[in-house]
Amino acid sequence: MRREDLGDLLSFLTVAEERSFTRAAARLGTSQSALSHTIRKLEERLGIRLLTRTTRSVATTEAGERLFRELNPKFGEIDSELNALGDLRDKPGGTIRITSSEHAANAILLPALGKLLPKYPDIHVEVVIEFGLTDIVAERYDAGIRLGEQVDKDMIAVRIGPDLRMAAVAAPAYLTKSSRPKNPQDLTGHNCINVRLPTYGGLYAWEFEKDGRELRARVEGQIVFNSPGPAVAAAICGLGIAYLPEDMVKPHIAAKRLVRVLGDWCPPFAGYHLYYPSRRQPSAAFTLLVEALRHRV
Repeated sequence: MRREDLGDLLSFLTVAEERSFTRAAARLGTSQSALSHTIRKLEERLGIRLLTRTTRSVATTEAGERLFRELNPKFGEIDSELNALGDLRDKPGGTIRITSSEHAANAILLPALGKLLPKYPDIHVEVVIEFGLTDIVAERYDAGIRLGEQVDKDMIAVRIGPDLRMAAVAAPAYLTKSSRPKNPQDLTGHNCINVRLPTYGGLYAWEFEKDGRELRARVEGQIVFNSPGPAVAAAICGLGIAYLPEDMVKPHIAAKRLVRVLGDWCPPFAGYHLYYPSRRQPSAAFTLLVEALRHRV
């Protein structure tokens, strides 16, 4: 079937339903003569008469009635689906797929969803925790959440969190057995709790900075995790020094379960951003999510 046949069949269905070229032309937004020409060409292509025309009325032939009965429900289904798409555009609903790191999901995404989702029960969010950098277009995600420095320049990025800081921490019991490090170089003599992240292609090199001087420390220790969460528990157990986002360890520092070291070597850096490929035709649900996550100073 050629594409123009669809438009011609819709014209036929409208005339058959209205039983009038005048009313059908008004409904379709075209002229009566143009509509008559369309029907005539359709009948010529099909090789059969579909409509019987008189000066007073229009009626379907036997073939036309059969075609009308078969096609009318199908075009009705198409119309319903198109209306449903309009609902997705205008009504907050549907599923949003997001890739995020574990820390960003816990610290930023979940608190925002806790406020948003109860207000909009038709919105569903699928969160996939990944530590590597993901091609959200190829993997069919609607958006991703990563640190600002990790977002590609061709993406639209919306800041969703404050600046972050890292914190080197250890249990008081560990520090009573080992000398407290005064600079990153001193970490070579310590048992450090490592984290292996795909983003960095191996063990994460601890990044420090002081007075404009940047330093990356490759540390060693007896235990390695692939997620920062268990590293907090390992540090509390006295297994060594861990290097983690400050907000993850603040409560434990306040409770004196952990002690911070090298604090003057940990300046703030750009926090989490929501990123996505295009602003064109966002759904109502996605627009609401962006606004719920947007960081406001």
